[in-house]
Amino acid sequence: MVQTAGPWLWMGMVFAISFLEAPLKFQAPGITVELGVGIGRLVFRALNRMELAFAVAIGVALLAGGESSTGAWIAWAFAAAALATKWLLRRAMDRRTRVVSHSRPSPSRGLHVLYALAEVVTVLALGTFAVLSLNLLIR
Repeated sequence: MVQTAGPWLWMGMVFAISFLEAPLKFQAPGITVELGVGIGRLVFRALNRMELAFAVAIGVALLAGGESSTGAWIAWAFAAAALATKWLLRRAMDRRTRVVSHSRPSPSRGLHVLYALAEVVTVLALGTFAVLSLNLLIR
């Protein structure tokens, strides 16, 4: 069950937060850059923690047995590696957001681009994993 539903839930959370909430929050009336960045730090910290829980739960489900393909393992490994990358990038971006919140000029936005690419890898890996898991379920 975790192996089948987990990737869909994880992927849904990433879509909702990274590709919907994050860009839209700065369009809301009255949201300053400082406030938006502060909200983003909290939301992405919580998202990464939930992603870690999903990665562990899915990994345990894979290890616990049942039928799983090599492709599913590879897809899970890509999702886990993307999560580790996002965790490291988020820590670096937290330092950057402290600069923004203290009204000093901010460093390059390159970290955000790398984070967004890691999110794309996460979604592609989870989508692949989910489809492979559904194929095993249907057989």
